Amino acid sequence: MASISLVSVLRSRGSCLTAWLASPEPLIAESAARAGFDCVTLDMQHGLHDPGSIMRGIGAIALGGVPAIVRIPVGDFAMASRALDMGASAIIAPMINSAEDARAFAAATKYQPLGERSWGPVRAMQLAGATDGAAFLRNTNAETLTFAMIETRAALAALDDILAVPGIDAVFIGPSDLSIALSDGADVNPMRPDNQAAAADVLARARKAGKLVGIFAITGEQGRLYRSLGYDFIALGTDGMYFHLGASTMLAEARAG
Repeated sequence: MASISLVSVLRSRGSCLTAWLASPEPLIAESAARAGFDCVTLDMQHGLHDPGSIMRGIGAIALGGVPAIVRIPVGDFAMASRALDMGASAIIAPMINSAEDARAFAAATKYQPLGERSWGPVRAMQLAGATDGAAFLRNTNAETLTFAMIETRAALAALDDILAVPGIDAVFIGPSDLSIALSDGADVNPMRPDNQAAAADVLARARKAGKLVGIFAITGEQGRLYRSLGYDFIALGTDGMYFHLGASTMLAEARAG
């Protein structure tokens, strides 16, 4: 089965809920892809992934029939290019705090004329079932998405400049880090009113710029809220949370009475 792109999912469904995986085990990635999520994100920034687990995880997610997304480590734009060559449908880059950061991110993820990405998507073409390199090249810039994470005071100040960078398709709000920044390190609370107001401002400004917007939800309730507010891409919890919630629910049922 040819891989599906996040662009096509968003086009058909309007928004999507992604699994968020720290574990480098490809069987977990495949299970998440088959569990009903619209896509699956592999987290290299805070997760346990390395390039090998990303390559295997993307293939496992393709078996589940949904797009694979990769969050790279801070500033590792070379890994962004590699993940796309491995078949990732979108890249999330943390700590994009300036237009300069955004330009470096776009350069690594987009082919000319938008960027400077080097040619070599052998695995990506295999997963897509593509045999015509020229056709693949023509479509790839539009079919692979770039999410610049907005999670600091500097990023908020530079938001309009970041949104204006060619090759940046979307922003992704990191609400926990943003809450730490806005509280000057005193609190981590994504739902604090000032934090939610800042997120709403990012959403409105990105919409005005014609860009997609993503955000991280810790609970299903938060995910429902963000869907109602019109976010395009919502990360719903983490693999550790899925395991804990499922195990605790089954144990409570088994021990009831």
